[in-house]
This record gives sequence, C-alpha cells and structure tokens, in this order.
Amino acid sequence: MQPSHPDSLSGSASGSDSASAASTNAGADAGAGVDARREPGSGTDVPGVGTAEQIVDDPAEITPAWMTAALRGAGGAHGAGGAGDVEVRAVSHEPIGTGQIGSSYRFRLEYAPGRDTTAGGAPAPRTLVVKMGAGDPGGRDVVRRGYRKEVGFYARLARDARIDIPHCWQAAISPDSRAFTLVLADAAPARPGSQEDGCDEAQATDAVRALAGLHASFWNSELLAAEGDWLPRPQDAELAFMAELLVATTKDFGDRFAGVLDQRDLDTLHRAAALTYQWESGWRAPFTLLHGDYRLDNLMFPAQGPGVLTVDWQTITIGLPARDLAYFLSTALPPAVRRSTEHRLVGAYHARLVELGVTGYSAEQCFTDYRAGMLHGPLITVLGCMFAAGVRSERSDRMFLSMARGICAALRDLESLDLIASS
Repeated sequence: MQPSHPDSLSGSASGSDSASAASTNAGADAGAGVDARREPGSGTDVPGVGTAEQIVDDPAEITPAWMTAALRGAGGAHGAGGAGDVEVRAVSHEPIGTGQIGSSYRFRLEYAPGRDTTAGGAPAPRTLVVKMGAGDPGGRDVVRRGYRKEVGFYARLARDARIDIPHCWQAAISPDSRAFTLVLADAAPARPGSQEDGCDEAQATDAVRALAGLHASFWNSELLAAEGDWLPRPQDAELAFMAELLVATTKDFGDRFAGVLDQRDLDTLHRAAALTYQWESGWRAPFTLLHGDYRLDNLMFPAQGPGVLTVDWQTITIGLPARDLAYFLSTALPPAVRRSTEHRLVGAYHARLVELGVTGYSAEQCFTDYRAGMLHGPLITVLGCMFAAGVRSERSDRMFLSMARGICAALRDLESLDLIASS
C-alpha cells in the first residue's frame, strides 16, 4: 500500500468516531476529510494549518455560525467539512474524557428547518466532539508538538490507516502549535475503556487486531519518510535527551507516589529508565507508525461485538511496532489475566498482520519484540504523568498508578529488562 500525497495536507477519516477525543476511518467513505491544508511543521514558528478563525481555546467561543462553517467546509479554503448547505441554529456543550493533554467537548447541534442534511442527502450530525488545548496556553511548550502531530495525522495519514478513527470535519493549528481545534464525529453510544476497570479477553482481541491494522498500513513504509518534516524518526540526540529526562522524572514520579507505589515497582521503573537509551538506540527495524498511547482510555468500545474505535493521536511516532502492543496489554489487563492470555493475544495480533500482507516477520520474533516493547510503558506513563498539561486529580493519579503497576509486573514476568541489558 503506497499511495502518494499531494503537497497540500489532505486525507479523509470516515466511519464511526469518539468521545474521549474522537473516532472513525476504516476505509469507508463517510464524507469529505481534512483537505486543502498546508504542511504541518515539527517545531515552532511554522505555518499554521487552517485559519485563525477556526482555532478556539474556549468552547464558549463556538457559535452556531462557527459550527455551520466547520460542517460546510468554510468555503473550501481551509475547512474539511462537506456537509452541503446545512445551517446550525443552536449549540450546547459538555466536557468529556480526562483530557491530560487536550480538552474534549461534546457539542449538541440544532439545525434550521430543512437545513439538516449533507450534500449526499445523509442526516447531518446531531452531536460532534470538539478537541482543543488544555491548560494555560503559555505553559504548553511540552505538549505543542503533540498538538501538531494530531493535526498532521488527521490531515496526512488518516486516509491510509486501516483502523477505525474519527471522521474529521475541520482541523486547525496555530503557527506556534500552542492552540489547535479539531471537529470530529461523535462515537456515542460507544463508550471509552477504563484503565481502572480493565477489559476482558474479547475486547483485548478486538483492540490488538485493530492495532495490527494500523501497523500493517505503515509497515516499513515509504509513506512515513514523506512526512519527515513534521514526523521525523527519532535521532540519537533526542533519544539520549529523552532517556536522561526519564531517569530524572522517574525520581519525581517516585516522590509523588511515595508510600503508595510499591518499592519493588519503583525499583523496576528506575532500572527501566536506566536502560531506555540502550533500548531505543539499538532498534532499527521493523518500523511503523505507532499510536504511542494505545490504552483503554483512548479506545471506544461498542455495546456488543467487535469494532473498537481509536482516538487521541497526539503521541504518534515511528518505532518498533510491538511497543504499542506491549503497552496496551500491560495496562489493559490485570497481571494474572495478562499472564494467562498474552500468548493468544500476541498471536491474534501477529495473525492479523499476516492477513494484511506483512511478510518476513515470524510469530517468534513478534513475541520477542513484544517483550522488548515493554519498555515503552514506563516512558509514556512516567513522562505523561509528570508533564500532563491538565489539572492533577485523584482519578488521574489512580489511572497512572494502575498503569505503572501493570507495566512493572509485565517487565518482571517477561524479563524484559534482562533482554535489553543483554542485547
């Protein structure tokens, strides 16, 4: 699968959608996607995407006229709508999700009589999810690259990803990447998973097969090289910096949860941090697009059967595919359940890769990579906890503690740290 991209940012996400942030595009055509956009950049002082009018930092700024323009596509200049001649006459909103990096709101829309159908004759959406920055805009230096990654994903890569994600009606980001706005389809009545509650084996199977769809879409793909200006492969200096940062931040993480986090788990986190540079710098292939934060809170499950939807694309990167897989299984399943199911679940992931055309990658290598990929967990969990832009809460603390405990148990069970140390 090697489609090319035009110079402008384009792509279409379609299908179902999300609530913790958004959701849907498994290849079905559910309307226009994000098009006519300029190239997103990777740092500061780069051309913005969309227009200043399309960027809001407060849900109260969204008026019926603003939402009408988003659905119609703002005249085709920078919008991504395509809902024909709809006219929204009233909006209301409510917060959704935990929003550690971005804030999400569900908007309810009322239409003018006779102005509630898309150009194709389908009913216009009655609810949408709008995602924007979280916290003080002046304090978003750490997370603004994530904002640009998410906008870039919807604009450039979503159309090629064989995973259910949200239809994107409009996407915009400021030149300094501190403010962005995404208008996404609402996945309700699908419900987000819960890190605290975990999931069962059937849901985990659905999730790992979906993950294989994402990974197979970009397996050793030249498509990723074409996105290097905003999604570069991590270089040695960055890897070294992140490893040093993790070592220091792990101490802060331990101080925050002193008396709550078991000393054995804290020792495991410290050892993982010390091995992170060796782990990351020693990897070359295979590579693919990683979600980066593939966990239950970022997945939307239907009431019955398979069909999980994936949201929150601010942490995408290029790396060892099994990193996403290891992170998911170690945080989604209680240790006892993971131990009894992980061989079947890794097998289901591998089988789906093969179904989608991945070759030269054995089941044995996949499981070894799964063991090695476990070091992704401390990296994302510790840094995500300590640098979250959102307000700290008891719920977020419980989430991070649950994740850390599951990851540490898996690191020990699978002897992942010994595997890296001996490589």
